[in-house]
Amino acid sequence: MDKYIILPDVTCDLSGEIREYFHLNDYICGYVHINDESIRTTLDWDTISRETFYKTLADKRNTVSSAAASPEEYYQRFKKYVDDGYAVLSMSISSRISATYNIAVGAAKRLQEENPGAEIYCFDSLRMSGSFGLLVAYALEMQNAGKTFSEVITALEENKSRVHQMGPIDDLTFVARRGQISAGKAFMGNLVGIKPMGDSNADGYVTVLAKAKGIKKALDATVQYVKAIAKEPELHYAFIMHSDREALALSLKEKLEAACPFRRVFVSDVFSGCGTNIGPGMVGVYFFGDPISEDLSHEKQTLLSILEKK
Repeated sequence: MDKYIILPDVTCDLSGEIREYFHLNDYICGYVHINDESIRTTLDWDTISRETFYKTLADKRNTVSSAAASPEEYYQRFKKYVDDGYAVLSMSISSRISATYNIAVGAAKRLQEENPGAEIYCFDSLRMSGSFGLLVAYALEMQNAGKTFSEVITALEENKSRVHQMGPIDDLTFVARRGQISAGKAFMGNLVGIKPMGDSNADGYVTVLAKAKGIKKALDATVQYVKAIAKEPELHYAFIMHSDREALALSLKEKLEAACPFRRVFVSDVFSGCGTNIGPGMVGVYFFGDPISEDLSHEKQTLLSILEKK
């Protein structure tokens, strides 16, 4: 069946500009819970502003958590497209990070039991935010080029481990609140300008590979890392995502465009779905390279070599 819809969840973090460019027509929203209030998460700042969201997140007095769409919401969305004669390619944030993929699988099974002819494929991206979004854009580009449902699925499964990311976090306060480092280390790190820098591991979690001193050094090292790791950038796109760091993202975009011949570099927010767990202060580049190495050993050595030269 060549009539199919690509349906990612909201954690792909694709801006309106990117959605329009790649012709993303629909996606599954989620929820963010702020204290006693539940807010629908979208790929626009329409239910809560960027400023309000990240200000709320930064205030330790607030309790903020995220949640996926319900099984019933997934079922109804799948049913709508199947009833209209579409195959459905559901794309989800890493199953190691969120229950979203399993919810989609359950909804698909329910619908297929009722309608054995329903063609639904649930894709586990093993990525999140910009790395997941890059795979969504990759799938859409293939669809726009006339690739079949099965061709797109095969290409996604073969290439999902090739998506890398790199960039710093410029404020360690939220990282400490999530229990990843101590409050004392966060305070001292902020004081002396330490910027942790990481790439995605096999499950989609960001693994810190090294630390740069100062944001300028971190951004310059990010560009050099992308140059070293990216494969055939002239054939691919790069996404820059940021969590309330637009000025840094635009500066990084300028540096990246001058150094790497990507087809195009896009900038997008980290919206509230992923922002709840990432926190304010992150800026990163997402791009295609070779499959990630075991334990990120090659990637770590590459970044350390770059920082030693700075």
